[in-house]
Amino acid sequence: MTPEQFISILSVAAKLKTTPRHCWTEPGRQESVADHTFRLALMAMLLSGEEAFAGTDMNKVIRMCLIHDLGEAFTGDIPAFLKGGSDEKKEEEIFGSWVGTFPQPQKSEWEKLLGEMEALETKEARTYKALDKLEALISHNESDIKTWLPLEYDLQMTYGQDNMKFSEYFVRLREYVDEWTIRKIKEAEDEKGTDHGADDQGAENQAGMQ
Repeated sequence: MTPEQFISILSVAAKLKTTPRHCWTEPGRQESVADHTFRLALMAMLLSGEEAFAGTDMNKVIRMCLIHDLGEAFTGDIPAFLKGGSDEKKEEEIFGSWVGTFPQPQKSEWEKLLGEMEALETKEARTYKALDKLEALISHNESDIKTWLPLEYDLQMTYGQDNMKFSEYFVRLREYVDEWTIRKIKEAEDEKGTDHGADDQGAENQAGMQ
């Protein structure tokens, strides 16, 4: 890899520092894709010492976490409740075309990782995907609930559930996060003396989740 190629790839990745995600990290500041990616990789590193993941190549998982959203440097981030199949296809095609310009051996490594991540058949791919969903849930719970859309009250309890089921460890993590979500919503309801119209939002929630 030449110095020019090295810097060119990093320059694309740098766009994620200022590519906003839907979640707000603090008043007046939206989370960036780079924020999400950093903590996702850190989560994978933390789990590398857990017995439950002794048979999982966590170094590979970390690599998956680091590259998983790089396509958004070209397309921007679209919230899960708005992102459709055509959006995903477009992002994959642009990302794949970019990786196709890499020199070897980086090109082959990245293409192999991306194929494995898309198939979601290995422990590593399923672990990365579960962490991806979990980090988003944690970030939303850390944000001011006033920044949540009405549909997110239900979505926070259902998002990524199927991605956690393959691992008892993730099931327990998810249960802990769900309990946190319930407390957060209840505290907000107690403070406002309202249920936020949860029943009235049912149809809208379902539409946003599809």
